[in-house]
Amino acid sequence: MKNSNPLAPSELILNKDGSIYHLNLLPKDIAHTIITVGDPDRVSAITKHFDVIEVSKHKREFKTETGLYKGKRLTVISTGIGTDNIDIVFNELDALVNIDFKTRTIKDELTQLNIIRIGTSGAIQEHIPLDSFLVSEIGIGFDNLLHFYKTASFINSELSEAFVKHTQWNTSNSKPYVVNGDETLLNLFTGENFRKGITATNVGFYGPQGRKLRLVLQDDLLNSKLESFNYNNQVITNLEMETSGIYGLAKLLGHKAISLNAIIANRANGTFSEKPKETVALLIENTLNKLVTL
Repeated sequence: MKNSNPLAPSELILNKDGSIYHLNLLPKDIAHTIITVGDPDRVSAITKHFDVIEVSKHKREFKTETGLYKGKRLTVISTGIGTDNIDIVFNELDALVNIDFKTRTIKDELTQLNIIRIGTSGAIQEHIPLDSFLVSEIGIGFDNLLHFYKTASFINSELSEAFVKHTQWNTSNSKPYVVNGDETLLNLFTGENFRKGITATNVGFYGPQGRKLRLVLQDDLLNSKLESFNYNNQVITNLEMETSGIYGLAKLLGHKAISLNAIIANRANGTFSEKPKETVALLIENTLNKLVTL
């Protein structure tokens, strides 16, 4: 529901130049099609393909560049790692287009953004080859981000319940939530070089993803349970750390989002890509050429 009352300075925090607090961006600084990456260094790996760069700003882990690629205005922004950062980035991107900073009120007409994640990921199914591309049809979140918001009917509770039962999920952990990616963007990246899958979003890189260095895991069998899970002939294909938050907040805010994954590791057979940078570079080129058609 639209809030006609001005948002307090403690809630909508603006910098002295009028930019949004964390991202340090003004409404004019972003396009309506946005690519998110985790690593700030990956921003320039994408924008080096642009014909022109109009905006370049960097604050904390959030680096943003906006420009033109084959006549299409695009923004590329780094989020850092994890759904906690996704909470910041998505709320502030939405504020840039849907809140009037002068009156501090929500606009009558809302703008829908297209948001495309380009990230790296590890497969958990043996048949998924290294250096392949995967588009996340569904995101299943092991984080608790969406539990802080009032969610709607888009949550797939049946899949979530089946997953909890199959894995004998630890009740001390947050209950997994399941969200689909945007169908229009999914169709844009289906076929050719992209396979579809269910992506599990973890709250960490080591223990939460079943890696053991010096610490003992709560559930040594978790990864094998993830690998063997099957719901209506769909399996969990890969692990990463942002997709569920991206899908959940995009749905809540009325934006379209899709997550693209360069598979640089296969946890099932213990292998890691010998050319991860080249794989990501190829994913970037594929993505840019598809976005021109939006």
